[in-house]
Amino acid sequence: MITILLQAIVGADSLSTPVTDAATETAKQVDTLNLWQLVQQGGVLMIPIGILSLITIFLFVERFIVLQRAGKSPDNLLNNVRDQIQGGNINSALMLCKSNNTPDARMLEKGISRIGLKVEEIEKAMEGVGKKELSRIEKNVGILAVIAGIGPMFGFVGTITGVIKIFYNISLQDNISIGAISGGLYEKMITSAAGLIVGILSFVLFHYLNYQVDRIAKRMEATGLDFIDMLHEPSK
Repeated sequence: MITILLQAIVGADSLSTPVTDAATETAKQVDTLNLWQLVQQGGVLMIPIGILSLITIFLFVERFIVLQRAGKSPDNLLNNVRDQIQGGNINSALMLCKSNNTPDARMLEKGISRIGLKVEEIEKAMEGVGKKELSRIEKNVGILAVIAGIGPMFGFVGTITGVIKIFYNISLQDNISIGAISGGLYEKMITSAAGLIVGILSFVLFHYLNYQVDRIAKRMEATGLDFIDMLHEPSK
């Protein structure tokens, strides 16, 4: 809107005056101000904030893919395993689990391979595999929580350095003007905003991934309990 008004004033006035020249220059600056230039105004602290944002995106995408694969467990896997075991086809049950590359299947595979031992030993072996699988799928998720904490801190440091820059410029010019404080204000506000954005983003993504991990953990726990119950069925 400011740019349009300035251009209209320049077009209506055919005389070349210092005011017109200043307005034209202001309009050009407004036109050329883009996101990259704003980032540059944030100073050197935008570098670590930018690195944190890239790490956040990379970790989320990588863990999201892993969790999506881990979450695709066939609904009828346990029923098929039950049918094979009750039919005496232990090897077929093992092959069925091996053909499904999911945490549930690997946990069931461990339980089937221990059939013949005490139920307590089977349960303990399956719990060990379950813990190992959960550790694998939640790997590096905690890093997002760390970024959620230190991202805004970098923004706060940028706020401090921006204020220092403002007072330094004022001391050099011995007056308070827009030119003296604009550089420091840019650094102060941009780094604060960028740090908060990175912190909020990583905080939300961390809790989203945690929710997905908990959902898979509950499903694995239910699958393990159903398998142990299945082992008790012949004795009922």
